[in-house]
Amino acid sequence: MLDCFKDVSLKHSGIFSAGVLFGTAGIKILSSKDARKVYTKCTAAALRAKDCIMEIVTKVQENAEDILEEAKELNEAAMAEEEFGGMEGIADSEAEIAVG
Repeated sequence: MLDCFKDVSLKHSGIFSAGVLFGTAGIKILSSKDARKVYTKCTAAALRAKDCIMEIVTKVQENAEDILEEAKELNEAAMAEEEFGGMEGIADSEAEIAVG
C-alpha cells in the first residue's frame, strides 16, 4: 500500500518541478528585451487600430447627424405643406360658396 503513495507523490513532485521550471523560464522569456520589443510593437499596432476605428466612428456619427437633420427638415416641410394644403382647400371651398 505504501508503494502506491510513493508512485503518486513522485509523479506529483515531478509535475510540480516541471511547472516551477517552465514558470521560471517563462518569466525570463517574458521579461527579455526581445519580448519587450514584441509587446511594444503590438501595443503600437493596437493604438493605430484604435485611431483608425475612432475615425470611422466619427464619420458614422457625422453621417447619422446629417441624416437626422435632413429627416427633420423633410418632416417640417411635409407638415408645412399639409397646413398650406389644408388652407388652400378651405379657400377653394369658400370661393365655391361665394360663386355658387
